[in-house]
Amino acid sequence: MSAMRRVTTLTCIAVAALISTDPALAQFIPPGGSKFNPPLPQPPPSPKIEVPVVPQLDAPPRQNYQPPPRPSFSDRVTNCLEEAAAAGLGPADREAYSRTCANSR
Repeated sequence: MSAMRRVTTLTCIAVAALISTDPALAQFIPPGGSKFNPPLPQPPPSPKIEVPVVPQLDAPPRQNYQPPPRPSFSDRVTNCLEEAAAAGLGPADREAYSRTCANSR
């Protein structure tokens, strides 16, 4: 009987040793990893997909009737000077042309 008791005791010790090693497997650190690495962040939320508005055949078209904004005075003078230079005017004529041109636009 003592041999049977030894086999039973050794079997119980072996089973206890196997059971106690399972938590250590859950803490496995992969090669190149560190136990000090922070956990991965949560994935971003999925994008919200909206159905585009389908134009109706019976609805009148909507158009933007606002005129474009007026260019600044500096932009108008620069454009007028470039036009005068392209026309071949001299410096004095460019001055008079750009003054008249910028104020009339």
